[in-house]
Amino acid sequence: MVSKRRLSKSEEDKESLTEDASKARKPPLSKKTKKSHVHNEVEENDSVFVELLKTSGIILKTGESQNQLAVDQVVFQKKLFQTLRKHPSYPQIIEEFVSGLESYVEDQDCFRNCLLPCERLQDEEASMGTPYSKSLIKLLLGIDILQPAVIKTLFEKLPEFLFENRNSDGISVPRLIISQLKWLDRIVDSKDLTTKIMQLVSVAPLPLQHDFITSLPEILGDSQHADVGKELSDLLMENTPLTVPILDVLSSLQLDQKLLSKVRQLVMGKLSAVKLEDLPVIIRFILHAITATDAVQVISELRKQLDLQHCILPSRLQASQSRLKSKGRISSSGNQESSDQDCVILLFDVIKSAVRYEKTIAEAWIKAIENIASVSDHKIFDVVMLLIIYSTNTQTKKYIERVLRNKIRSGCIQEQLLQSTFCTHSLVLKDVCPSILSLAQSLLHSVDQSINSFGSLLYKHAFKYFDAYCQQEVVGALVTHICSGNDAEVDIALDVLLDLVALNLAAMRLNAVFVKGILDYLDNLSPQQIRKLFYILSTLAFSKEQAASNHIQDDMHLVIRKQLSSTVLRYKLIGIIGAVTMAGIMAADRSGSSIVTQRKANLNNEEYTQVTSLLQLVHSCSEQSPQASALYYDEFANLIQGGKVAPKALEWAEQTILNNFQDAFVVDFCVTPEGDYPFPVKALYGLEEYNSQDGIAINLLPLLFSQDFAKDGSRMTSHGSGQKLVSPLCLASYFRLLRLCVEKQNDGNLEEIDGLLDCPIFLTDLEPGEKLESMSVKEHSFMCSLMFLTLNWFREVVNAFCQQTSPEMKGKVLTRLKHIIELQGILEKYLAVTPDYVPPLANFDLETLDATPHTSTTISAKMRVMGKKEGGRKRKADGSKTSSPDTLSKEDTSECDPTPSDRTQLEKEFTKKEEEKTSVSLQNYSAFFRELDIEVFSILHCGLVTKFILDTEMHTEATEVVQLGPPELLFLLEDLSQKLENMLTPTAKRAPFFKSKGSWNIGFSHLHQRSAQEIAHCIVQLLTPMCNHLENIHNYFQCLASENHGVVDGPGTKVQEHQIMSSCYQRLLQIFYGLFAWSGFFQPENHNLLNSALEVLASRLKQGEHDQPLEELLSQSFHYLQNFHHNIPSFQCALYLIRLLMVISEKSTAPSQKKEKIASLAKQFLCRVWPSGEKGKNNTFNDQLHDLLCIYLAHTDSVLKAIEEIAGVGVPELINSPKDASSSTFPTLTRHTFVIFFRVMMAELEKTVKGLQAGTATDQQQVHEEKLLYWNMAVRDFSILLNLIKVFDSHPVLHVCLKYGRLFVEAFLKQCMPLLDFSFRKHREDVLSLLETFQLNTRLLHHLCGHSKIHQDMRLTKHVPLLKKTLELLVYRVEAMLILNNCQEAFWLGNLKNRDLQGEEIMSQNSQESTADASEDDTPSQVSKSKVKEDEDDEVSDEGKEQNSDESDDDSD
Repeated sequence: MVSKRRLSKSEEDKESLTEDASKARKPPLSKKTKKSHVHNEVEENDSVFVELLKTSGIILKTGESQNQLAVDQVVFQKKLFQTLRKHPSYPQIIEEFVSGLESYVEDQDCFRNCLLPCERLQDEEASMGTPYSKSLIKLLLGIDILQPAVIKTLFEKLPEFLFENRNSDGISVPRLIISQLKWLDRIVDSKDLTTKIMQLVSVAPLPLQHDFITSLPEILGDSQHADVGKELSDLLMENTPLTVPILDVLSSLQLDQKLLSKVRQLVMGKLSAVKLEDLPVIIRFILHAITATDAVQVISELRKQLDLQHCILPSRLQASQSRLKSKGRISSSGNQESSDQDCVILLFDVIKSAVRYEKTIAEAWIKAIENIASVSDHKIFDVVMLLIIYSTNTQTKKYIERVLRNKIRSGCIQEQLLQSTFCTHSLVLKDVCPSILSLAQSLLHSVDQSINSFGSLLYKHAFKYFDAYCQQEVVGALVTHICSGNDAEVDIALDVLLDLVALNLAAMRLNAVFVKGILDYLDNLSPQQIRKLFYILSTLAFSKEQAASNHIQDDMHLVIRKQLSSTVLRYKLIGIIGAVTMAGIMAADRSGSSIVTQRKANLNNEEYTQVTSLLQLVHSCSEQSPQASALYYDEFANLIQGGKVAPKALEWAEQTILNNFQDAFVVDFCVTPEGDYPFPVKALYGLEEYNSQDGIAINLLPLLFSQDFAKDGSRMTSHGSGQKLVSPLCLASYFRLLRLCVEKQNDGNLEEIDGLLDCPIFLTDLEPGEKLESMSVKEHSFMCSLMFLTLNWFREVVNAFCQQTSPEMKGKVLTRLKHIIELQGILEKYLAVTPDYVPPLANFDLETLDATPHTSTTISAKMRVMGKKEGGRKRKADGSKTSSPDTLSKEDTSECDPTPSDRTQLEKEFTKKEEEKTSVSLQNYSAFFRELDIEVFSILHCGLVTKFILDTEMHTEATEVVQLGPPELLFLLEDLSQKLENMLTPTAKRAPFFKSKGSWNIGFSHLHQRSAQEIAHCIVQLLTPMCNHLENIHNYFQCLASENHGVVDGPGTKVQEHQIMSSCYQRLLQIFYGLFAWSGFFQPENHNLLNSALEVLASRLKQGEHDQPLEELLSQSFHYLQNFHHNIPSFQCALYLIRLLMVISEKSTAPSQKKEKIASLAKQFLCRVWPSGEKGKNNTFNDQLHDLLCIYLAHTDSVLKAIEEIAGVGVPELINSPKDASSSTFPTLTRHTFVIFFRVMMAELEKTVKGLQAGTATDQQQVHEEKLLYWNMAVRDFSILLNLIKVFDSHPVLHVCLKYGRLFVEAFLKQCMPLLDFSFRKHREDVLSLLETFQLNTRLLHHLCGHSKIHQDMRLTKHVPLLKKTLELLVYRVEAMLILNNCQEAFWLGNLKNRDLQGEEIMSQNSQESTADASEDDTPSQVSKSKVKEDEDDEVSDEGKEQNSDESDDDSD
């Protein structure tokens, strides 16, 4: 009780302490003055009062001297009491004594002495354990027979001093008087005392009122708490200034909960008028007055009031906080601001104490925040409270994490809110820093991108707003994440460190030693992560204040030199990545300061020398390894592409690279290579007719031949001894570096190297023809390598020139695309007969190292078989990214669809002969192709391109129209689809657990140097051309359908063209779906991007309207996409269209109308006849059908009606149709797909009834009737579905029946039986009909159990025990329902015979012995419903028989 009052300690407490201290020092002073002041004498008076006191042991003194106590206090009280009690004139002596007291205290000095502690005599002091002694009045109040009279005297005396100032010695007499009443051992008349004090409170001035009220708990006994509480609550309504002391006292009294609730409501209404300094006391009272029942409601109201009025600090306080943090001093107006800070900190201390010790309050607070629905209603105060509760109450941590995750996913707690929280309450949150870091760590373990982002923000803000110790903890925690080995955590933690370096470089430099420790864990990092790490370290090492970071520079140079000189290729590659990254930072840091002092200019030259020498070191260390050289070129190219190299260094790079490239790879066209080559060398794929002698060509075949011979240890014949051997492996990488240098130097103009777009390549005849079979394995491999290198050269050429604006350049780029498609077709033929072949690497990141395998003939043979099954160029976005046939074949089966979904029967017919020759899909070799840049897809803007062919005199000789054809379009769309899935699909959905680390990212290294937002922005820019292509393809299929009278695969169809167009259609829908399903659109910073994307779709319907609201855009986009459903060419396209519409619908605030349209579309697709190749035993088609059926049933208005239509109409049509036919209403329903329909219908039926609430007896009659009707329909559907097992009795169907049958019975027990309990009397006939139907179903389930056991099918029998248990529970539950409705006499038990699915009796030992007892042929349908009891007998008897037969069945087994 005392501790609760400490928060609002009154001034009286402080004063009494000072008074006590002054009085404790006063006795020696009075002893010294006693000799010099004559008036400090003993009181000489003949009154009874003085004499009795003297007799009892107190000597009264005059003047300023203290009264002297000659005996112990207890002895004095005992003596005086006995003297008075035994006095002859008792009880009149008491009146005389009190009268003497009154006379004595007329003198103010005497009265003051009586109120002050007595002085002990010397001999007494030595013998006592405690130096404190009570005042005379306090001693008299301890005597029961004197207490009432003394109290009366005090209260009569007190009004004289109410309005007087304090004495010269600082003593306040009213406070002194009230202090006499505190902590009395016994109060004779507590009611009278209470009345007197409350009367006094009503007339006293405000400061004394405050003191009198706060003294009440120390004066009153428990019996008076209720009366005082009532009076104080009345006073609270009248007198607002006394709110704080009154609430302080009410918190300390034992009061009725109703009274506290009443006062609490009153106070809550006054919160807006309360001063900030009074708030802690008020909040403490409110939290003290909370009960478990109303906690959530009270706290919900409290958080609204607090946030609006007090918890957003004034702007001056925020400014003060920043000044305090940056300058460490307070301005002249800082006292008030500091006081406000203290009040807020004190307020949160009160709340912290409440939630720490009261679990109810903590949980109610979390619940109140959880219940907030609107995003705008979430306040700063809510976030602070979640963090505080998380730190103080360990039991609620999981609960808070769950609430936070849900809030983050729904976008309720956004970045701006979190930032404002830390900015406003940084002083409060600093105390809970360890818990904030613990929460951030937990959130970073999540697979959800938005939750990860929130966790990273916690780290950032903790670093920004907290002190150096907390900053060190933040960096330590991030380093722990980076070393954890979890890829997602590593990426996020590195991104946070990058942000922290940009945010506060000086603070990060102090913690550089922690970051440097990550260098020991480089083996576990991906190339992109290594780049980020070296970028961070280089920024810390080479920032402007170099003096503080020289040790980091030295360590960086040591690590990089050690790795570059390593003989292990992996470490050499890491060294290359680190060195190039560091060179970029070194160059970029000095490039900005050009016109400065001479010293800095010299420093720039020194820096330039360091950069060039470092790059030359990398070049010299890597030139012996083609893979290391290629990685160096790629890394340097990425550096230049990012614009991070100083112009001076860039100029040096361009000169060096251009000369080296020409020397290594370019030869004159007129000079035919000489050498002993196995194939005749020809210049192929030139785009110009070279009649002059100045043409150039790429010297590919001779270089590759030289390299192969070098591997064999033979001498090269075509190169002189002084000429360096350059690997053709580096061709594409080197060209990429060259063109980026030229592009940067010339502002995007590539005229300087445009000859490389036209020039031919020295190859040989690639078309295999008849010689394919006669070639040796080595020749096959040579030809394959030649084509891989050529393809990668073309891909880099397309990367380079795709953004050139001249029509001639565009035409040439499109021609190169055609060459790529053509060359890929030839390559497939070679790969089909070269199973053990490992292509030359094209991507040189570390993951490719792990993907370089050993080959084996056996495994490759398996791959060939797999290839025959999986022909075609369709690739699921992950595909296979390893280089070994071993890994390829494994990943084919695990990652790629076993039978590609877009392979229609048309395609199969077309490629049937081809598959005998071509059995390998190039998609399995994607790791060995150069990556297309995201800029390449600007080609999608091309429609028709006119190309001018010039003669030798530069006159137009002819014009040629070049068009982006379907094969080229499909090539681009497939690549774009893979990029989109890699970047915008959440990590958790992308790769299964058994994928090797990093395999998902092989071939996407350039892509990953951009953020997901950048990629999404690029896709949005491409939406307009993709919409054009989508509409054109749709029109193509529309025309095709009209020509063939509605049949999409009619006799006039061009099979290959149809297949390619269908694949393009699917890829376009897949890209649209991937974009709009991106979770990043939920983040506020991407809302504008979403609007832009939707505007593109909406503008296809209505031109020229801008700034439309989001709902209108969503509606128009939905309508636009919906129009494509008429001529969908394949089932997979249909599914993607439905999913795309669902994603658009989910972003709407009112999706109900769109929900009906989606259901209608899904039904149309289910009722459509698809090309015959898409049905049957195709697993992919089955999965897609399952998804579409689930979507239909999830979106339809009435699930039960939909199930009844399929099971009651579609399935009977199927049963009556020939063996390979389908249902006429639902053509997708065949005998092969029946199990899918059956599984989905059973699952959705169970899910639907499980979500139906049982209701209560107090519900309206109409509600009961509606629910009974609903359950009747559900049981009827269940009955229809169950009876189908008599026709379709395959194992999968029976398995579904056992699994979902039990779940349905459980739902019936939980949801329907309570409804029947209170509906039985009013709707007896309906209930009986329902139970009768359900009884037949449960009997069939029992027969199914018997069937499973008799066939001894372990996959089915494992479900039997749980199902039997549930059926038994149903029997007893029906009995309970009848007892509740007074019909228990109707319940009886019998035996139910074991039967199989066809109704034949299963003969077991027990059943044979007891045939007489086991008669079961009662027929419920023959019982008349006129007699209720008979029906009840029938129902329960059959249910009872199920129970008994279960037992007999178990016995028999």
